[in-house]
Amino acid sequence: MTTLETILLIAQLASTLPLIGLIWTIQLVHYPLFELIGEDTQVAYQKAHMSRITWVVAPLMLVELVAASGLWLVAPNDPWTIAGAVLVAIIWVSTALIQIPCHNRLTSGFHQPSHRRLVDSNWIRTIAWTLRGAVAVVMATLWF
Repeated sequence: MTTLETILLIAQLASTLPLIGLIWTIQLVHYPLFELIGEDTQVAYQKAHMSRITWVVAPLMLVELVAASGLWLVAPNDPWTIAGAVLVAIIWVSTALIQIPCHNRLTSGFHQPSHRRLVDSNWIRTIAWTLRGAVAVVMATLWF
């Protein structure tokens, strides 16, 4: 294993594993509680949520993207790097096409259909990140 592969694999573990804990907390606790926020504070709460969560999630997601892409580039035929890259793609596409639009709609006030779509569709990311964690752990076991 090269130094670059080692760095990328460690970066993958260091970014993906915290994201698993975060996404499960968001899925089971945080998103469902959105509907309990009063109408008078919903807009401010949603905007604050989006602003604050970005500082936690964005750096980890970017490191994960770079690590998964880098591992795929250095080992393009490895089934684990392919699986990892595909799962990252699913997470990013889901975030961009489903979750962000739901959050944006909720910045105008609570909208039950958007909230329901956010909670239900977030299972895509929850499952994908959980599988990413399994892939990262398997890779670490096989590569180290």
